[in-house]
Amino acid sequence: MSEIKKRLSSILESPTHNTEAKLQKICQLLDQEIPYFNWTGFYFKNGDKEELILGPYVGAETDHTVIPFGKGICGQVAVSNETFVVPDVHEQDNYLSCSIDTKAEIVVPIIKNGENIGQIDIDSHTLNPFTAEDREMLEWLCDEIAKII
Repeated sequence: MSEIKKRLSSILESPTHNTEAKLQKICQLLDQEIPYFNWTGFYFKNGDKEELILGPYVGAETDHTVIPFGKGICGQVAVSNETFVVPDVHEQDNYLSCSIDTKAEIVVPIIKNGENIGQIDIDSHTLNPFTAEDREMLEWLCDEIAKII
């Protein structure tokens, strides 16, 4: 993971890319380097509205371009402001299905100045794939992203 963190830091510190391009490159890197990350993307708070809008992502197209707060795993994280790891999405009542292949999901909030401004959302086609190391790396990443947004 330390090698991936170094590469993520390099993307975040790049003076030649704007924030949108950096976020897209982060999605691509995570998707390429971690085999059980099958959809990697960002959602951001839509101004003053209680909803999230889809940002840069890598993976299958999704119909979930706008998610109301409280709906699905992403919507729940928008309210709780806490990382949510779902080992088996079929055991969640409030799950928004993006793909029939998705079996697990992790969502980590991006907190800036005490406010939840967005999140990284990762789906996996594998049951219970996410490790404590994945969670730590993604929480670190979201802290770093908050510094550039």
